[in-house]
Amino acid sequence: MPPKPHRVLIDRVSGYADEAVAYLRRRRHSRRPFARVDVAGGRGASHSPDGEAGRELFLAAARLIEVARR
Repeated sequence: MPPKPHRVLIDRVSGYADEAVAYLRRRRHSRRPFARVDVAGGRGASHSPDGEAGRELFLAAARLIEVARR
């Protein structure tokens, strides 16, 4: 006896949902915070929070956020 039509649809949707959850999990692990600075002429640089420039940029951003909350 073939599966009921709604069962095939449910299996397909749950398969897509499982793939989406796995994708989001992988993406979450690979994302790392960074500070991006763009300058005139289309150039830019990314700084990780581990470097000195990155730490200073993250501290400055935190201060700006704090001031904006007031």
